[in-house]
Amino acid sequence: MIDNLKGDESWRMFRIISEFADGFDKLSDLGPAVSIFGSARLTEHSPYYQHTVTLAQMLAKNNFAIISGGGPGIMEAANRGAHQAGGISVGLNIELPKEQMANPYQTLPIEFRYFFTRKVMFVKHSLGYVCMPGGFGTLDETFEALTLLQTGRVSKMPVILFGKSFWQGLVTWLSEQLIANDLIEPIDLTLFTITDDIDEVVEILKQHRLKSHK
Repeated sequence: MIDNLKGDESWRMFRIISEFADGFDKLSDLGPAVSIFGSARLTEHSPYYQHTVTLAQMLAKNNFAIISGGGPGIMEAANRGAHQAGGISVGLNIELPKEQMANPYQTLPIEFRYFFTRKVMFVKHSLGYVCMPGGFGTLDETFEALTLLQTGRVSKMPVILFGKSFWQGLVTWLSEQLIANDLIEPIDLTLFTITDDIDEVVEILKQHRLKSHK
């Protein structure tokens, strides 16, 4: 029994290495890309779904590849907009017991079993993050990026929170609780931008691309 368990752990290590190798290989020539996060539960009737389609279209027309989690909801909207604009539409699909069904708008689908290998692909290959309204997964990706920026573990990149009415309560809480109790610095609130303006999002990302290529 112990030997079998050790064997399972060894094979798990090889599966993890395989996921890293597959992701790095398939995304090595991706070019400037933007990751768009958001709820899998928002349908095409949601204004945020529609905003995401429009945003992804505009970014694709400005030669950004679009990366999503590959599933339904906001992820589908991101891939859909990129696909409709003739752009590169990447889906980093994850095996889940529910919610995650691959959307049909991916031009480059990649399958993952482990969340942490998938997260590495988002960070490594993204020039910026756009975070639409979402649940635990979206919050996880958002704070992962902010933690890496705060600690200097990744190069500076835009993290854009789209939807003031959704995000403002969280921003207020960060100020009233974390800053008030000296748990983060006031400057940490400059690590992200909050907006309702699609044009502003596109312009922020275009300007960052220019700076990063100088």
